[in-house]
Amino acid sequence: MSGSSKKGFTLQQKHGLTGWVFLTPAVLLICWTSFYPMIQAFILSLKTGMGVNLSFSGFSNYARILKDPTFKQTLFNTFFYLIIQVPIMLVLALILASLLNNKQLRFKGLFRTCIFLPCATSLVSYAMIFRSLFANDGFVNTVLRGFGMNPVMWFANAWTARAVIIIALIWRWTGYNMVFYLSGLQNIEYSVYEAARIDGASPMQTFFKITVPLLKPTILLTTITSTNGTLQLFDESLNLTNGGPGKSTMTMSHYIYNTSFVQSPNFGYAAAMSIIILILVAILAILQMKVGDER
Repeated sequence: MSGSSKKGFTLQQKHGLTGWVFLTPAVLLICWTSFYPMIQAFILSLKTGMGVNLSFSGFSNYARILKDPTFKQTLFNTFFYLIIQVPIMLVLALILASLLNNKQLRFKGLFRTCIFLPCATSLVSYAMIFRSLFANDGFVNTVLRGFGMNPVMWFANAWTARAVIIIALIWRWTGYNMVFYLSGLQNIEYSVYEAARIDGASPMQTFFKITVPLLKPTILLTTITSTNGTLQLFDESLNLTNGGPGKSTMTMSHYIYNTSFVQSPNFGYAAAMSIIILILVAILAILQMKVGDER
């Protein structure tokens, strides 16, 4: 018998095998809870029928999506929220993180907690609060009347109703993203900022020349997660405006929910729309990684 066969595993192979032993349970769990449902959803999207009486029909559901005016409306609404809300929210979170990272600032912990608290608020309760704030006789219109302005019927007009959803999203999720940026900023040596200040750099130059470049990986992460979350937006559409007026504020996830549980159940068509959302999330994530990753 040769010496190589007696030798057995090398140290590197043992390390690799040990790593796979620890990874295997997590991989199996992810496959079972994530990839298996995706495959089942795709198979379901190839079937038509109401309730549980489904029959295989190929890609007819996807052809129907292309002709569905409601889906086109929800697609427009969702991307409108994405294009307007995500950049404002991330820029605001980055500015707040930079301000609250100042060592000379007093009560930093209090300010950080107050900004993060909206994220810990229940989705349903915060939607109800915003619905009452922007009601016809709510606090916002009371303030407008106090300044001699006409009250705004926020939920009676498509654009103002969309604006309420965007304001609510920014209020809730800015603090969540700020925590990521604060974590990244605290990994940057404070001496870098002190050196820049000694060299005469203004706060604006420091922000764009030091903070933004060093936080680029974190900015990429928050952009991808925020995009993913906005494309799956549901609670605000349902609880704030119920998709109205008409369907002018309804999101894709809200439409999928209505198709599955509110109207006559059409699970095949709802599954096809969910696959479209999955594809959109994947495409945008890949594009953002290509743009943000210099490698």
